[in-house]
Amino acid sequence: MVEDSDAVPGWDAAYEDLKRIARARLHAAGGLTQLNTTALVNETFAKWGHRADSSAFPTKGHFFAYAARVMRSLIVDMVRERQAERRGGGVEIQPLDTTLGRELASPEDDEAVEVDEALRSLQALEPRLAQVVEMRYYAGMSEAEIAAALGLSERTVRRDWEKARALLRTMLET
Repeated sequence: MVEDSDAVPGWDAAYEDLKRIARARLHAAGGLTQLNTTALVNETFAKWGHRADSSAFPTKGHFFAYAARVMRSLIVDMVRERQAERRGGGVEIQPLDTTLGRELASPEDDEAVEVDEALRSLQALEPRLAQVVEMRYYAGMSEAEIAAALGLSERTVRRDWEKARALLRTMLET
């Protein structure tokens, strides 16, 4: 669990928390990627590049929010790759048997991309709401942790979360 201290953890100190976040994201993704928890954390670290140094983040909330954003990006990229494969993306043409068809034609793939697109739209409309969603859903942060990271009250974070959920639901229904 993320510690109460606002000190930004180093990579080694945050590794277990990052694995917890990755486990939750992969569980929520429902097997949409071929990544396991450790692979997702390692891919996150690799994608960070120069930001892997925790001193680049003002608070641990920012650190974990950025990690969650990177994990979300990796998962959505994997889903998009699967969709490209489903459409022929440069692979050899094979006869489509029922097993292969079930593996490639996953409705969850479309759902994951639709959620990502809705979240991008929300980011354009209400950046703070999108940030609250990323921190709560993708990083698994509590309302208190989000409030501390963003300098808001818990009540404001709760209202933002409810508003964001309603807007995302509306975006996904249309």
